[in-house]
Amino acid sequence: MSIIINIGKAMLNFIYCFFKLIPVKKKITIISRQSDSPSLDITMLAEKIKELHPDYEVTILCKTLGHNLFGKIFYVLHMFSQMYHLTSSEAVLLDSYCILASILNHRKTLFIIQMWHSIGTMKKFAYSILDKPEGNSSKIAHLMKMHANYDYILAAGDGYHSHLAEGFNYSEDKIVTMPLPRVEALKSYEYSEKARAEILLHYPELKDKKNVVYVPTFRKVGDNAFLEAVANLCHSFDYDNYNLIIKAHPLSDLGKLDSSLAIVDTTFSSFEMLFIADIVISDYSCIMYEAAVLKKPIYLYAYDYNEYMSTRDIYMDYKSEVPGPICNDANSLVDSISSGIYDYEKLDAFLNKYVYMSSNHETEDMVNFIFRHKKTLP
Repeated sequence: MSIIINIGKAMLNFIYCFFKLIPVKKKITIISRQSDSPSLDITMLAEKIKELHPDYEVTILCKTLGHNLFGKIFYVLHMFSQMYHLTSSEAVLLDSYCILASILNHRKTLFIIQMWHSIGTMKKFAYSILDKPEGNSSKIAHLMKMHANYDYILAAGDGYHSHLAEGFNYSEDKIVTMPLPRVEALKSYEYSEKARAEILLHYPELKDKKNVVYVPTFRKVGDNAFLEAVANLCHSFDYDNYNLIIKAHPLSDLGKLDSSLAIVDTTFSSFEMLFIADIVISDYSCIMYEAAVLKKPIYLYAYDYNEYMSTRDIYMDYKSEVPGPICNDANSLVDSISSGIYDYEKLDAFLNKYVYMSSNHETEDMVNFIFRHKKTLP
């Protein structure tokens, strides 16, 4: 395997030598492997670059790796497009791991920023979980130079600089506090009202009661404990006073959920659903950072806490830091919500530690950072 990887890296770098004959343009490229279409962060960032620097070209490359052979073949072909834009750009922004950004020998003038795709960290990732069940092999990670070549890594708040430094295998002086553009959207009245209006148009019944949105982290298909937990929540819920909206991860499978009263939404994103929520239920998902920005009461449905911590683990001290009551079963969760008692001081402490809230122009701040630090051509 080592020989194959080293040969592959050598071949790609040989091909890249010819791409590097292409002159650098006044161009910023954004590369994502998270989806096949631009995220809100990418869209906001691209629009702001065009607004503040109209003489610059902005290229967006969004392509998932794919789950089958054809998907992987298409991604390999897509990598040649990445090569062209990597070598012809002044700066490149990533929101996920990009193979070519790490393994290629770039021009010394190329400026690479990793802005990651979530506001905060929760589950350990990358170098923090090497050689663990859900992590990569340390041998492969080092051969592939996983997450190499970053000039800076952006963090939403000071509280998790050490998490990102460990996960990406960088010193903390490479971590800069700078929240993603979506934090600006979360604080925008116009964006909030537009999202609410679209959801209420689709679900007019949500006008009548308080809305509780359940956003669990990703669970593997066939996770019977998860299916049972969701069913228990649906059967225990207080539908007289609340609406329950279940917003599962797009790759999760709820099976044949027996609940005619809960809304199982597949139309809107979890992020959008926060704007209709009066209360948010989660577990180990980074959605809680976004909910905290909106000052939504957050409850934790941690029915599988012991098992989850033994197999994946998280960066923070979960029981002391999460911004809401931790419930092990559906009945105690419903009782906690129905009590109407919530510790907003703990929510504020969580938010102040993990998300920098003193700016109302996060997107512009990021664009200014890029243009202030990008390397000048010789």
